[in-house]
Amino acid sequence: MRTNARTVWLFDLDNTLHDAGAFVFPALKLSMRDYIQQQLQVDEAEAIRLNLQYWHRYGATLLGLVRHHGVDAAHFLHQTHRLPGLEAQVSGHRHDFAALARLPGRKFILTNAPRAYALRVLGALGIAHLFQGVFAIEDMAMFGQLRPKPDARMLRRMAVQLRVPASRCVLVEDTLVHQKAARRVGMGTVWMQRFARRLASPGLAVPRWSMQPAYVDRRVRALRQLAGQPAR
Repeated sequence: MRTNARTVWLFDLDNTLHDAGAFVFPALKLSMRDYIQQQLQVDEAEAIRLNLQYWHRYGATLLGLVRHHGVDAAHFLHQTHRLPGLEAQVSGHRHDFAALARLPGRKFILTNAPRAYALRVLGALGIAHLFQGVFAIEDMAMFGQLRPKPDARMLRRMAVQLRVPASRCVLVEDTLVHQKAARRVGMGTVWMQRFARRLASPGLAVPRWSMQPAYVDRRVRALRQLAGQPAR
């Protein structure tokens, strides 16, 4: 994978630019459980089951709730991502962000999270100015339906919107299935591993951190490694 000033970087947000496992993911787990209980009038156990089932089947709990229960996507995203106290809980690595600022090429956020949440996180990290734009889940609608990562058609359309061939794009992600889709459309792929271990949950397959699937171009544990600097 070769990169230069013409490269278009697509950065995931949670567990790529910051440690979402420390606060965000546990808080989201609770807010989604409560939302499902209230909206579908089910008990806690059923809410947890549906959350996991739809996440496994569709890659996002929201898609299952919309498809099978008629949940309003905008309402779900707003209610579940309120996350009081978020800004005080978000932190990053200044050396990484300094390296990000020096990284040649155009940089965008590509996240399955809602835009309001993404902007709050970027603001808390103090790095919003480093990106030319944010592609959030609201921007991933096709044919009247949301098609978030890992939808390959959506990734292909992102490249078209950016007016570059997919081969000039590089997806920096912590989630392997998203990288597999990116490679399918011709994008470069970087697997960010710094925060991934926090994602291990009962019933989820945990990847071997030493492996490098054929669809992954590089494995990194720090953003500074994107510019050829060693991790610390």
